[in-house]
Amino acid sequence: MKIHDIEGFPNPTRVRIALAEKGASDKVEFIPVDVMGGEHRTPEFKAKNPDAAVPCLELPDGTHIAQCNAITEYIDATFDGPSLTGETAKERAQISMMNLRAENGLLNAVGTYFHHATPGLGPDLETYQCAEWGMKQKEVAGQTMAYLDSVLAENEYLAGDTFSVADITAFAGLAFADFAKVDIPENLTHLNAWRAKMAARPSIAA
Repeated sequence: MKIHDIEGFPNPTRVRIALAEKGASDKVEFIPVDVMGGEHRTPEFKAKNPDAAVPCLELPDGTHIAQCNAITEYIDATFDGPSLTGETAKERAQISMMNLRAENGLLNAVGTYFHHATPGLGPDLETYQCAEWGMKQKEVAGQTMAYLDSVLAENEYLAGDTFSVADITAFAGLAFADFAKVDIPENLTHLNAWRAKMAARPSIAA
């Protein structure tokens, strides 16, 4: 099993945390992709993932699986250990819901701001930008942070009492916010306390 990615980017980080949580980091081979050099947009890479994005999972039979949620779902089902996506129908639905809220409202919103309203990855890669849309998504990210804070006022984790992919996604989203200089308000005490707790988990601290 191979994972084509670039270490340190938000979505590859989500997959790497999931692997670490399942104790499976040493069961895959990481293949670095030169995103800054545009390798992800070459015909060769797009034959693996037409989305032209990392990460991309490559199975021994040659199957390629893209989209971070699909990859983490495969990882969760393949390796032993506590489930990251839920055991019951209710758990799976709640985790999926919160994961999508964290992904769309935080991680992707910060990404849109970064790629559209800042220099992003530079003019060679940022070939289209809409600053107005980017700034709107920065507002969405701030609203989502406040929402997540309210959830964490009532729950230990984002989808209840158990760590899940929703927590992984939100943690990666906040790290991206730091990188993109999107402030995380200090008054969101529940979110900040949760973040400190997540940073201490072995899968993340390592």
